[in-house]
Amino acid sequence: MALQYSPALRDAQNDQIETVIGASPRAHIRSGPPPANTAAVDAGTLLVDIPLPADWLAASASGTKSKLGTWSATAIATGTAGHFRIKNSGATLTHVQGTITATGGGGDMTTDTIAINSGAVVSIDTFSVTRGNA
Repeated sequence: MALQYSPALRDAQNDQIETVIGASPRAHIRSGPPPANTAAVDAGTLLVDIPLPADWLAASASGTKSKLGTWSATAIATGTAGHFRIKNSGATLTHVQGTITATGGGGDMTTDTIAINSGAVVSIDTFSVTRGNA
């Protein structure tokens, strides 16, 4: 039988994401597939470096924690977005990575388009983390 958690425990686990990563982290949108794991070196071209708000995730509710505030920045390179990495505020340590797709595409994070043009403003539409049994 798989472990089952109370809603309070799931939400507490989820809220640790923001505690461990810290305030004002950075979301990097990069081309190509994500590296094998978060400890691996960055892969692909850095297309957008988004400074996230100090309080960047809403409190977890019913096992789900979602982006808070506006996540947008001007692209620094042109290419097709393939993955993202969320790093600490100094962008020296990757804590979360996943796929990125256009809205409706089923990625772990979504944006209005994955065709990124240097100088264009890129906004993250959705990002959330859902704990098991939610």
